[in-house]
Amino acid sequence: MSETKQIIVIGAGIIGASIAWHLTKAEARVTVIADSKIGGVATPNSFAWINASWGNPEPYFRLRTRAMAEWARLARDLPGLPLNWCGGLCWDLPAADMETYAAEHSEWGYGIERVDRGEVALIEPNLTELPDFALHVAEEGVAEPVAATKALLADAERRGARILFSTVTALVQSVGKVTGVDTSHGLFAADEVVIAAGVGSPDIAATAGINLPIETPPGLIVHSRPYKKLLNGLVLAERLHMRQTAEGRIIAGSDFGGADPGMDAEATARELFAAMKAMLRDSDGLELDFHTVGYRPTPIDGFPIIGRAKGKEGVYIAVMHSGITLAPAIGLFATREILDGKRDTLLAPYGLDRFAQ
Repeated sequence: MSETKQIIVIGAGIIGASIAWHLTKAEARVTVIADSKIGGVATPNSFAWINASWGNPEPYFRLRTRAMAEWARLARDLPGLPLNWCGGLCWDLPAADMETYAAEHSEWGYGIERVDRGEVALIEPNLTELPDFALHVAEEGVAEPVAATKALLADAERRGARILFSTVTALVQSVGKVTGVDTSHGLFAADEVVIAAGVGSPDIAATAGINLPIETPPGLIVHSRPYKKLLNGLVLAERLHMRQTAEGRIIAGSDFGGADPGMDAEATARELFAAMKAMLRDSDGLELDFHTVGYRPTPIDGFPIIGRAKGKEGVYIAVMHSGITLAPAIGLFATREILDGKRDTLLAPYGLDRFAQ
């Protein structure tokens, strides 16, 4: 990098925080602009599962496993990051699909192990219902999402980044190049603007004529009051997914993205919590504290949008579901591309131009 670049990062969720931290560490001048509290919209409502699990093609699996390794690297660089490699126990697929998943991912090098009923009981002794067999991946984990985001932004601030709470109303352009942002606090110039605003990204991008084909499906997750330790790791059961947070809350959704809240979110939350409580021994004192409904920024093909919009200089886009898993890798790769023009080969399938007609 020949000169210090001024970068604006729009968004203070886990993706924006990771990009801002990596850029600041690389000695860019960074301003983070967020229109809500740290964590944004999707991050606080995340199940926060770090994985490279089933249902994806091999190129995306490779990106996700790299991201898992980058979480370990980030934890070394930022001691105290709330990260726990607690392992994931899965039996939420038909038996034939589980066998296919295990065989495929084992061939790809994922640390997946087939476990029987007795082994499940040893891994998670407080489950009331045990499957005949399940799949266990010891290398999967969780990052407490808001705490991790706050840690990244706090260290970025310590390194010189600025955080501004304001609303971005438009991208500013000059001769076809994005040169900054217009906000509720005025104009701010930049050499590059990073759009990492989650569900708010399409509206911001549209002000520069950029179309982001993104859906925002809702997901409801229930949160218990803090309780004694009942779960050792992630449990991905047929009826719901659950884990216990660092502060002792048990959180659950009908899958890791959360349940559809339906017409009555309160009723959905109560039903889901009752199902979760029934799955756990010694849970008589477990109480529902609250539920969240998160809106997940999900590109229409299910995969991330990372990189520059073709024909539009000065703007970089980083929008995706699976933000928790991917965050440290995206922060690292985006920083290299923005500052040095080097695009990692793992990002090759994930440019915006794949949606061009």
